[in-house]
Amino acid sequence: MNDRAAAYTPLTVERLGALLVGADESRRWRLVAEFLEEYRWEPIATRGGLLDAEPGPTGDENWDVFLAALAEHLAAGDGRGAPAWVETRSLRRFWFPFNTPAGRVDAMVHAPAAFRRRGVYVAAQELNVA
Repeated sequence: MNDRAAAYTPLTVERLGALLVGADESRRWRLVAEFLEEYRWEPIATRGGLLDAEPGPTGDENWDVFLAALAEHLAAGDGRGAPAWVETRSLRRFWFPFNTPAGRVDAMVHAPAAFRRRGVYVAAQELNVA
């Protein structure tokens, strides 16, 4: 038996970015869902620390910008300003992660501001069910 118990540490957006490298789309969304679940269970006073460190490149500009939008969106939901690193990330061309006709319309209408202003169109409910 090992005397050293592994202490739980919640997933940070920096670590999430590292886990997205090389992952397929399905796995990426599962990782986002895991991050969101852990984030929601953390006390509000400690959540900001999960967003502070800038993630490295994921190998996909869309996902790099998604992480910035996600960090800003979550910080705003907690009544905090976004980490400074998010300001440098934006897309030149719109991205619809759920690229079906219905998904595009839903995202155009319901994408949170932090995502829209960066060119990432994902409906808010996609983040709630994740």
